[in-house]
Amino acid sequence: MKIAVIKQLAETHVTAELLAAEEAILNEQAPAIPVEGKDEGERLTHVLAAIEIHNDMLKNGLDFRTALRNYTQRVRNSIS
Repeated sequence: MKIAVIKQLAETHVTAELLAAEEAILNEQAPAIPVEGKDEGERLTHVLAAIEIHNDMLKNGLDFRTALRNYTQRVRNSIS
């Protein structure tokens, strides 16, 4: 998982594009948007993280930086 890739996806794509990319990856197809990652699993992780950040922004009225920080904190807490 690379935060820079997640940040780029969340900043440059709308939720609908990210959802379409998720669907494409799950169906073993190439997504319409470029998604970096060493394999399908990492690419899917990046897309899902960007979707989660968008949802947090929408649901909780957060700015991008706060939603990104919340996501990274949840990841850190889950592995510690």
